[in-house]
Amino acid sequence: MEPVLGLLLLLLTLAHASPDPPEPCVLDEESVQCSCNFSDPEPDWSYAFLCTGAQDVEFYGGGRSLEHFLKRVNTEADPGQFADVVRSLPWQRLTVGDARVPAQMLFGVLRMLGYSRLKELTLENLEVTGTTRPLLEATGPDLNTLSLSNVSWATGDAWLAELQQWLKPGLKVLKIAQTHSLNFSCEQIQVFPALVTLDLSDNPELGERGLISALCPSKFPALQVLVLRNAGVETPSGVCSALAVAGVQLEGLDLSHNLLRDTAGAPGCDWPSKLNSLNLSFTELEHVPKGLPAKLSVLDLSYNRLDRKPRPDELPKVDKLLLKGNPFSNPEPHSGEYDSGVVTAPVHLSLAVSVSGTLAVLQGTGLFA
Repeated sequence: MEPVLGLLLLLLTLAHASPDPPEPCVLDEESVQCSCNFSDPEPDWSYAFLCTGAQDVEFYGGGRSLEHFLKRVNTEADPGQFADVVRSLPWQRLTVGDARVPAQMLFGVLRMLGYSRLKELTLENLEVTGTTRPLLEATGPDLNTLSLSNVSWATGDAWLAELQQWLKPGLKVLKIAQTHSLNFSCEQIQVFPALVTLDLSDNPELGERGLISALCPSKFPALQVLVLRNAGVETPSGVCSALAVAGVQLEGLDLSHNLLRDTAGAPGCDWPSKLNSLNLSFTELEHVPKGLPAKLSVLDLSYNRLDRKPRPDELPKVDKLLLKGNPFSNPEPHSGEYDSGVVTAPVHLSLAVSVSGTLAVLQGTGLFA
């Protein structure tokens, strides 16, 4: 009997000492970073208010649909009456993720964030359902950087044009990864007057033909850097042709992490005259491709399959040539943090948001009943 009683006491002690379920939101000690993961079956959305004083905010919806929030949205509310409250939020970087979100809700939040100091927004693992009415002018946040990863849209090829109407025109960096469609409806897209960097990495189905559709002519007049890592690119010359069709004058081009093939016999192409940095690292090249730009500041051929050092007549005139990691060179340990060598746009912000959490925070402003 005593062993049984002892075991019961031990179990009761352990049960009493067991920690409470973790709270969905965590704020760091400096009150700079705040992250919420509403993955519980019945999440307590009120915890999102913990993030109202942070600068870097992440909200994840636990993979659930947020359709039910529409019942509590006051679509007739004038966001201007809450402008002072939103301006008081120190949010600079925001990530929204892991949810099924009605477009009416997502763009309503963007409209409200037009009064914020937000500079960088990330949307990841989202399914955006439905559509919204067009606007006469952009009323959303004045972003430097917009990052989209694995976001699907009910509007198909028109999704970028629809999203663009909710953003002010100062966007400098646009990153689109794992998207379902880069075949943009170019006639609907407005000009991105300030866009310096376009990153279409991690879209292995893109290829040179898809790139022609994605680089809508005359829509990216300020574009300087194009990043196409793991984007189904097969030849540098094919990318050159796509750039010529789009009429973009790049300074930096990153084709790393693509399986490039021999371009011998391919028709010549005039590269952008301002192009000075070309990254061909991690592309399985066995020799220097034909038809590269005649002059470069940086040419990165690192971590390929070159079995000898290229001769000068095989190379463009180049100021800095990177060759480490090839079989002919001394073996060096490979770090996953290898610098690409392509200079990206001068924006150093990084955001995080989840629509569900954002709505919960904005409930405090009175926008949602």
